[in-house]
Amino acid sequence: MSAKDTFDSFDSLFAGARVVPRRDFLASGVALLATASAGEALAATGSTATDQDRDHMRQAIELMRKAGVVEKTGGPFGCVIVRDGQVLAATGNSVLRDNDPSAHAEVNAIRAACKKLGAPNIKGATMFTSCEPCPMCYSTAYWARVGKIYYAAA
Repeated sequence: MSAKDTFDSFDSLFAGARVVPRRDFLASGVALLATASAGEALAATGSTATDQDRDHMRQAIELMRKAGVVEKTGGPFGCVIVRDGQVLAATGNSVLRDNDPSAHAEVNAIRAACKKLGAPNIKGATMFTSCEPCPMCYSTAYWARVGKIYYAAA
């Protein structure tokens, strides 16, 4: 196969691909603060934060403190994944502990949730994370079919 054939093959493969900017991926979810202001309307969804949403965000922030300050297993990041009212996973960053640059809280939580469900995705789940996810974590959430992402700090 010639180089031209290879490029033509790739062109046809990706001809129907749609590029979605990472911020647009969050159209169904916006920053959710763990403070009293968290009860304000969530602009992108038109809904309001519930007490349960605030509890999940508080848990993510507690995991952030544990990972980054108390146990120092990685950077100060925490994540909770919920589906149908059930917490599927709650983890912190473990980059330093695991010597793994991909062991961000969000990726760790997605891995744990998928393992718990015995499935390669967590379609329709909601992710609560202490900080806005990096591009790697956004991508992982996208491929895991996370339905909404709420984050406390941009």
